[in-house]
Amino acid sequence: MKEIEYFKLQAKNLFRDYKTKTPYIDATTGYTFYKYSPKYFDIDEIFLSFDWDEEHFTLMNAQHLIANIVGFNKWSNLLKATPTQLQLAKLLFDNQDKIYLEEWKMYVAQIENDNNIILSDEDKLEIFKKVFVEEEGHRSPFPDFRLNH
Repeated sequence: MKEIEYFKLQAKNLFRDYKTKTPYIDATTGYTFYKYSPKYFDIDEIFLSFDWDEEHFTLMNAQHLIANIVGFNKWSNLLKATPTQLQLAKLLFDNQDKIYLEEWKMYVAQIENDNNIILSDEDKLEIFKKVFVEEEGHRSPFPDFRLNH
């Protein structure tokens, strides 16, 4: 499956999970909250981490969130990405349990700073594969937004 199709599927799955919401009223505060029965994503963690409006969440919002999770400011930037950038984005998505996006950005910045270089997208992809895909033992302390990994 091509990366764009993969990310479209993830956005649809996120939106499907969102649509499992059922409201409940907190007995103490009287406020309305939502419970979810997700299959793919930790909806509560996503809404806490990204501060989205639970009442007005759309498929476009889901696409935007998926783009954010893999390092793009918006969905349209993901759609315009190069094949190498998309491969890296997919690896970032699939390896959230090993390294969080911000950790990865700091990792790259440290390499560039220590060596006084700017890594190409191809270099970043190769480093990611060697350090976080081929080697075991990496675990991020930050949230993995997926339920099944």
